[in-house]
Amino acid sequence: MTRTAALQRRTAETQIEVSIDLDGAGRTEVSTGLPFFDHMLDQLGRHGGFDLVVRAVGDLHVDGHHTVEDTGILVGEAL
Repeated sequence: MTRTAALQRRTAETQIEVSIDLDGAGRTEVSTGLPFFDHMLDQLGRHGGFDLVVRAVGDLHVDGHHTVEDTGILVGEAL
């Protein structure tokens, strides 16, 4: 049995893709447009020992709120 998930979320403000492999090796590919948030997601996968891919495009010209919120929802659902 594999413990993986791949999900997408599209709203008026964001387009996000997340994939997780809980039996991975801590490899990450994270791109949200928010450097500190990218760092935190990278650390989650690395230190959690699971592979994590996050690709997010959001309305960063407004602020980062929608990107962070929708990414958090999707990562939570994938876990």
